Amino acid sequence: MKVIDILTRADKPVFTFEIVPPLRGGSVKDVCDAVETLLPFHPAYINITNHQSVVDYVEREDGLVEKHVIHKRPGTVALSALLQYTYHIPVVSHVICGGQSAEEIENTLIELHFIGIDNVFVLRGDPAGGQKRFIAQKGGWSHATDLVRQIGNLNHGHYLEESVRNPEATDFCIGVAGYPEKHSEAANLADDIRHLKEKVDAGASYVVTQLFYDNQRYFDFVRAARKAGITVPVIPGLKPLASRKDLETIPQTFHVDIPEELARRVRTAATLNDIREVGIQWAIDQSKELLAHEVPGIHYYTVGKAKLVSEVVGVVF
Repeated sequence: MKVIDILTRADKPVFTFEIVPPLRGGSVKDVCDAVETLLPFHPAYINITNHQSVVDYVEREDGLVEKHVIHKRPGTVALSALLQYTYHIPVVSHVICGGQSAEEIENTLIELHFIGIDNVFVLRGDPAGGQKRFIAQKGGWSHATDLVRQIGNLNHGHYLEESVRNPEATDFCIGVAGYPEKHSEAANLADDIRHLKEKVDAGASYVVTQLFYDNQRYFDFVRAARKAGITVPVIPGLKPLASRKDLETIPQTFHVDIPEELARRVRTAATLNDIREVGIQWAIDQSKELLAHEVPGIHYYTVGKAKLVSEVVGVVF
């Protein structure tokens, strides 16, 4: 079932979550264990992330430096099929611009279509590891909007190679990301919302937000999006804080603010378990307030911490 149909037919807010593929050489069992931790709470669908390759520079024996490009988390398409058909739950496969040409992306979309994955989540993706700014692959896309249009064209049977005979139209439901505290590269929030509207106008059916820890940021973001003419569902995304180090890494990685009260509670917590209890309780309080405001659902970023998410979901769903 398509995500937009799930959202529009649901008689109450839905619970969804996101899984990261294992590092190269890792076990798929870890992914399945995480999914099985959260299955008892009846998720409406599961997202599988996608990651651009990392650029690494290795010194050779002759003293010269050699550039290596490594895809550290492969397997998004295979995991999408495994989870959807093992657990009989819709899976949303992430598709990114980074590191791929438009033709390579089309090949991935054809594979997803063939295996019956008809929900995709479109992102430009972060800069490749070792690079300060995003650089599109030759023949690829610089913006998520371009990728949304490509998928929309496939949904109408328009492939990159115009000579394709009797083309079969795909039927993807497209989700895109929104940023309540604006994308790090946007000049301001208004400019960022303008870009979001372009993605929706290009064919996106719903929005999932970047994580945030102050619900007012989400409420203000949705209000501004509606004012800009964005009418599709906007699902809030949450991630429980899990360590004291998160106070540094989350703002750096996701460009979001940690509320002063939350930061104080984490800093004064005595043990790691105490810190995790703080993060869980904050996420529970956030979730309850969001549900009271009749959000269409809540999307949780597990990032290897499915147990923490289960502690939150077990209380609020």
